[in-house]
Parts: sequence; structure tokens; C-alpha cells
Amino acid sequence: MSSYIAAFAFAVLIAVMFWLNRDRTLRTSASLWIPWAWLMIAGSRNVSEWLQWSGGVEAADRYLEGSPVDRNILTTIMLLGVIVLLNRRQRVAQILGANTALLIYFCYCGLSVLWSDYGLVAGKRWFRSLGDVIMILVVLTEPNWCVALKRLLTRVGFLLLPISILLIKYFPSWGRSYGEDGTPFWTGVAAGKNSLGMICMIFGIAGLWCCIDARPSRAAKFRTRRLVAQSTQLVMATWLLWIVNSKTSFACFFLASGLMVATSFSPYVRRPVVLLATVASIVSVCFAVLFLGVGGGALEALGRNSSLTGRTDIWRIVLKFAVNPLFGAGYESFWLGKRLDQIARALNISLLNQAHNGYIEVYLNLGWVGLILLVVLMIAGYRKIAASFRIDVEANTMKIAFFTMAIIYNFTEGVFKTMTPVWIVFLLATMAVPVQRIAKRPVEPENREEQAATLRLTPAV
Repeated sequence: MSSYIAAFAFAVLIAVMFWLNRDRTLRTSASLWIPWAWLMIAGSRNVSEWLQWSGGVEAADRYLEGSPVDRNILTTIMLLGVIVLLNRRQRVAQILGANTALLIYFCYCGLSVLWSDYGLVAGKRWFRSLGDVIMILVVLTEPNWCVALKRLLTRVGFLLLPISILLIKYFPSWGRSYGEDGTPFWTGVAAGKNSLGMICMIFGIAGLWCCIDARPSRAAKFRTRRLVAQSTQLVMATWLLWIVNSKTSFACFFLASGLMVATSFSPYVRRPVVLLATVASIVSVCFAVLFLGVGGGALEALGRNSSLTGRTDIWRIVLKFAVNPLFGAGYESFWLGKRLDQIARALNISLLNQAHNGYIEVYLNLGWVGLILLVVLMIAGYRKIAASFRIDVEANTMKIAFFTMAIIYNFTEGVFKTMTPVWIVFLLATMAVPVQRIAKRPVEPENREEQAATLRLTPAV
């Protein structure tokens, strides 16, 4: 098939998926397109990479300062988000007031800019990290944030997944990359195979969540069509995970999906003690297999050896370069300057810009203080999820799945950082959303007798 015919066919497929998933009875504001733009960039590549335009800036300077094109676009998106939140400031204050641990963590990240060797760069990166929170708040301040979140994840997933397949199959110069030994890697819309695995994992879980939510709505007018659209997204995500061969994403996808199914269908699993035991067991087993050598067969089945594909060597070397055990190198400042070259020479590789472990990454940048604050954020977030199951089962099945997925994923990848999809959904999962209190209209005197008569005539159930 010609690449242009394939592009047209995939465009039709995407349009059909959007048409099947439409539901005119559910309303969201136009502001939802702001986090959509942010998540589209976070889940794929920077705009300058798509345009293949460097703006006359050298590669080393782009790594330090960033592309001016990307900086201007992301700043514009952030400003639009701030404008929306200013109009919703009362609701924003309620949500932020319920998430003290999150505020403390981000304040400490901002404070760490002061002791960074690259304060200006660290400050810019911290400022950009606020964009993740702004976009999440735009979603959570929607009148029905759960519907808004589904629509956001659907709009992004319906584009990134099929376009990735299109690029891999018919536009290999865009959708594939090659290792130093000529080994091909499928990247799709992402910058690397692990990044593609990450978005497949997230939007596969999102597709499953929407399928489960559509299941009980037997009388819903759009139920069958929505199931077809969401099932298509789920199948594409699963197929891409299979061919990309990203072991971490593959394992996290199925563990989080199993937890979501269990909490959706079994009230017993949703009990606080059982839920805690289930999540702790999943995390503990993964930790034991990866780091304690328990169940070596399981590790081999995932295609990993005892060194976790060289990750243990990376951890051993980078920990020797830790700047300050207590406070770290400063927000996202560790992988900068001469230290980056020294680590590359010690490992005999050309480029490395993450520790391939989110917890070591936080330790290197923010020290023990930052790592402790991250753990506090996790504990606070989990407690809010477990407590909210009594109020909203649907939303919290998604939250507990994303929460558990993020904890496990960061065992072998360092993605507790700005504009990574796992970090964004982790923050979303841990943020508490206070129930809006809608003032009740007083009953008019002339309607009280009519209301009382209606209540008397209503049969008991």
C-alpha cells in the first residue's frame, strides 16, 4: 500500500473512532483543548523536533537552554491555562488546599534551584514543571472532571496510537530509529522505544478504563459505539506494546490493568485493608524480582538479566557522582556540565541523561530530603485514593491503577520529572478533589404542600 493511501486510511480510521466515541449528552468546556495540547507534546516529541528546526542553536545549548520554539509554545499554553484557572480560582484554592504534600514537594523543588550549579537552567525547568500542575488543575476544575479526563485521554490516545502505527509501518524515517549496531527500534510518534512503550501503557490503561465504564450503561444510547472505539484504542495499545518490546511498560500495563479490573468488579478488593494488601503485594513482588533476585525465572521471562540490561552498572556509577546526599544537585541539575561527560566516559557510552530509576533520579537532584518528600506525597496520595473509594468507585479505579503503575515503572525508568506522561498521571492520581458543595435552593412556601404530597405518594423501594 502506498504511504499516502495509508495516511488517508488512517485519517479516516481516526475520524471514525472520534465519531463512534461521541456523546452529545456529556458536556466539557473548550478549555480542555489546553491540556490536550500539552499532553500531545509530552506524549510525543517537541514541536521543534517535528519541524526539524533548531533555530541556529547548537545541540549542547539546546539541551541546556531548550529550543526557543518549544519554549514559546509551551509558555503560551501555560499562560492560557493560567487564564482559565484565574476564572476558576475559588475551585483551584479548594483543590490546592486539599493537597498540602504536593505543594510542599514543589516548593522544595523550587527552593533547590538556589543551590544548583546551573540556577538559570534549573529555574526554567522548575517553571516548566508547574505546567504539569496547571494542566491537571484545568481538568480537575471542570464541572465533571471525570468526564473531562476521559475525553482528554481519548482525544490524545485516538491520535498518538494510530499515528504511531502509521509512522512505523509506512513512514520508517519518522517512526523508526537504529542503534549503533544497526538494530532497528520502533519509536512511532515518540523520541524512543521506551517513550513509545510509556504512552502505549498509559493510553492502553485509559482505554480499558473507558471500556469498563461503558459496560454497565446498558441503556445508554452511545454504549456500543463507545465500546467499539475504546476497544480499538486498547487493541492498538496492546499490539504496539508487543512489537515495541518495552518490557517495563508491558509488565506495568498488565499489572495495573489487573488491579483496575479487580477494584472495578469486586467490592471486597476495595475494602481498605484488602486494597492496601493488594497494592503492597504487587509493589513488593516487583521489587523482590527486580532487586532481590527472587523468582529469577520471571525476570528471564521478561527478557531481562540480573543486571537489568546494564541498569545496575548505571546505578553503581552515578551514585558515586552524587553532589550532596542531603539536598542533591538542585532541581533537574544533576545531568548537566562536566559531570555528564564524566559519567558517559565511566560507562563507556555516548550519551546518558537519566539514572533509569526514578527514586535514584530524585535522590541525585533533590537528595534525601526530596526523596522523603516524594514518599510522603505517595503516602498522602494513596490515603486519599483509598478513602475516596466510598464516594466514587469509577474515578478511583483509574487512580489506583495509575498510582501503582507509576511506582513500579520508576523502578527501572527515571520519569518523576517534568513533562513525562507517567509523572503527569501520577500527579493526577495523587491529587485529592474535594466534593463541590452546591447550594440548595430553598423550597418556596407555596410549593411545600405539593412537595410533601409528592413524598407521601412516592412508593417505598
